[in-house]
Amino acid sequence: MRIGVFLLAAGFPGVSPEQTLRTALEYGSAAEDAGFDDVFVAEHHFMPYGTCPSALTFAALLAGRTRRIGIGTAVTVLSTAHPVAVAEQAAMLDVLTGGRFTLGVGRGGPWVDLEVFGTGMEGLSHRAFAEGLDVLCAWRSQDSVSYDGEFHRFREVPVVPRGRPRMLVACTSPETAAMAAARRLPMLLGMHCDDAEKAAMVRAHGVRAPHASVVVAHVAESRAAGISLLRQTMPAWLRPGMDAHVRFDGTRQPMRDPDAYAEHLTAIHPIGPASYCADRILQARQATGIDHFLLFVEGGGPEHTLENIKTLGSSVLPLLRNA
Repeated sequence: MRIGVFLLAAGFPGVSPEQTLRTALEYGSAAEDAGFDDVFVAEHHFMPYGTCPSALTFAALLAGRTRRIGIGTAVTVLSTAHPVAVAEQAAMLDVLTGGRFTLGVGRGGPWVDLEVFGTGMEGLSHRAFAEGLDVLCAWRSQDSVSYDGEFHRFREVPVVPRGRPRMLVACTSPETAAMAAARRLPMLLGMHCDDAEKAAMVRAHGVRAPHASVVVAHVAESRAAGISLLRQTMPAWLRPGMDAHVRFDGTRQPMRDPDAYAEHLTAIHPIGPASYCADRILQARQATGIDHFLLFVEGGGPEHTLENIKTLGSSVLPLLRNA
């Protein structure tokens, strides 16, 4: 099994985005010290839900602060970036980290990002995302690349540097899973899904691949204590972030109720004593066939996250390694 940490650089009330980002870097370094296999960071624009606007930049800085741990993006939003620019940065990180880097990409949503970055709704289409994936795959497998598609056209250019980063594709539908499978790319499945939903996505993908699954993980004296804490802290983080989702057309999309969402997440994920957390991850592995888990550790807020990382490393990781 691979057990990593998933960082949102989550914006909790009373903490500035700048401090949140600096603290998230400390979490990444702490994850290496705690024995985790990798750290993946999310990317969000113009909202406090996640304060990191460039997962690639964060990954590069974290790579310079660490020596062993794998580093990845979960995800780089492909609808707001040119795939060649993403491919070049990913290749450079692969080369400079000695192969520690994994590029996770996602399609994104119909948010105002598309207006700000000038890509428009066309950039969000399944066709544009498919083309972006094709460019990325060509860039990591060929010495030179040209492309003549609906959204991207360029003459043959050399691939410099010649990095070969691993890739993951964030998948939230069978259509996206099929798109990843056609390119033999593994999936990244989010924490909003339970084991049954993730198992269904693995079946829809249909190709044996090293998929990754994000889960909320928090060690507490009892399951009740852990759930109680996260149901207090998570809605205060979720609410302003959900309210900040502005659609491309200027409207606000109805979002999940933060309290109900926190209740859903705490019901399905490894929260409680170390033995329960380990057993729950092993159950998820058996149910889904996925061997790579990324633990979202920030649910308890800044006061609890660093200790949560250390405790997961000292008490849960050994149980998983022995299993």
